[in-house]
Amino acid sequence: MLTSDKPIFQQIAEQIENSIIDGSLDEDAQVPSSNELAMFHRINPATAAKGLGTLVADGTVYKRRGIGMFVSPGAREKLRFRRREDFVARYLAPAVEEARKLGISAADIARLVTQLEKGDTARDALAAAQSATTEEQS
Repeated sequence: MLTSDKPIFQQIAEQIENSIIDGSLDEDAQVPSSNELAMFHRINPATAAKGLGTLVADGTVYKRRGIGMFVSPGAREKLRFRRREDFVARYLAPAVEEARKLGISAADIARLVTQLEKGDTARDALAAAQSATTEEQS
């Protein structure tokens, strides 16, 4: 589903990247053509081609003249690394900086993440982490 928060060509590229990351598109698998993407999303084929072009430019997909575009070998790991790097820069680094200001230790952060993974609310996770810290200090 396309949204209005990013340019459409970027969303097309990200959808293909997501398919590569989740294994829906394997290495050397053919990527939908710009015409197929345009028909599916009801967008201009030039917009779809621009999205595909960004993937070619960064080496995620490659062209076979007259045949189509295919997922490059190693694309999945390359994308996963890039997304992890972005995740750390966008979310973890600012969260750790804020935690430092609030006096939340790395051990407390680990406890909070564990509780959140279990499905706890933020309030319950914080209460559990504070309880564990208090018990350790006793």
